[in-house]
Amino acid sequence: MRVRYIVSAAVALTLLLAIRFAMSLDTGAITTPALHTSVLLLRIFLVVLITRYVLLLWLGYLHHIENGGLHDADGVRFPAVTIIVPVFNEEEVIVSALRSLLALDYPDFHILVVDDGSTDRTRELATKLAGNYGGVTLKVVSKSNGGKAAALNTGISLARTPYVVCMDGDSRLAPGTLRAAIPHFADPRIGAVAGNVKVVNRNNVWTRLQALEYIEGLNLARRAQGFLRIVNIIPGPIGVFRRDVLQSVGGYDSDTFAEDADLTLKIVTAGWHVVYEERAIAWTEAPEFFLDLVRQRYRWTRGILQALRKRSSLLASPREQVAVWISIASMFFEAVLWPTVNVLGGLLFTLAALSAGVASGIFYWWMLLTMLDVAAALYTVVMEEEDLGLVPYAIVYRFLFITMIDVAKLCATIEEAAKVKMTWGKLARAGRI
Repeated sequence: MRVRYIVSAAVALTLLLAIRFAMSLDTGAITTPALHTSVLLLRIFLVVLITRYVLLLWLGYLHHIENGGLHDADGVRFPAVTIIVPVFNEEEVIVSALRSLLALDYPDFHILVVDDGSTDRTRELATKLAGNYGGVTLKVVSKSNGGKAAALNTGISLARTPYVVCMDGDSRLAPGTLRAAIPHFADPRIGAVAGNVKVVNRNNVWTRLQALEYIEGLNLARRAQGFLRIVNIIPGPIGVFRRDVLQSVGGYDSDTFAEDADLTLKIVTAGWHVVYEERAIAWTEAPEFFLDLVRQRYRWTRGILQALRKRSSLLASPREQVAVWISIASMFFEAVLWPTVNVLGGLLFTLAALSAGVASGIFYWWMLLTMLDVAAALYTVVMEEEDLGLVPYAIVYRFLFITMIDVAKLCATIEEAAKVKMTWGKLARAGRI
């Protein structure tokens, strides 16, 4: 009930602020066709913005209710699971990551560490933990360096259980992750379950803003997609799969910089459903410095665009596979169109408000978008039983954080279109896991 009241309050606040802003803009003071066009586009942007928020909030709430019923069901089976951990130079975090896996609350699982040619002590430290822990086995295998996709494929080929977890070597899973994810596979149409990624190192402004972004931005959209069974990105830190589905689609490809998004689209286009489980939690170490954050989002965006380019024919043919088209189209919208709309919307507003002499419009614009984010942040933080101390960061979330991220996405889009060469790179870890 508490979540329902927050949803209602969020909708009411956004509508009231939108109306107040529209009243503040005196269109009679606008005398040129260019400014009239700017105001028209600005109003369209506001409609799209508010509609998007309300739709995501409502679908997310429906998903939350539906998910609660799933876990209250009787007779849930818990088959054997293999957790595949690809690692490359992760000596700072490998021990704590593996110890967290050994503490999972699940009756039958195995841990398979695939060392991808590490040049530090990663393999040595992981091997020291190898063995049998009351029926839970931890095994380490090594291969020459070939990238994360190749390491995961090695693990998939060696696994002998019907279900596998693919994760990052620098992540930590919550104890109840497997118990939360596996019940979804009672539906034979479900090929994979996307988990809930949270930021563990909330030690400065940048990482706290990312913690809020994961909860409000990424998970809000993924929760709505989960209700519609069209999740289009299974995050790298936590994805649970039917092993035979991974084998049937050929596993991970290494021809993009977003192998997780690419694999998800392969599964979706093969006719399988992908759902989201908010209680399957993986803690990850987020970039602690601005330039590292920008590089990460630049790579993510270019990788998503590369995955989309591989399915450009499907994007152009919505009538062939409607659900698949919706999944691909929503990925394109979030990765390319929405960042563009956000940046242009701000520019058009500034032009219209200054040219019309409506200085108060700037205040109402800022208030509208800020209250949208505060309402969405409060809703999602309460729903996930997260730290309420993250909500105040929503005040600067839109105009500081999201704007910079969207600019980085636009730069990545331009350079991907121009086919500018890039390298994978590796984020420096501080060992916060």
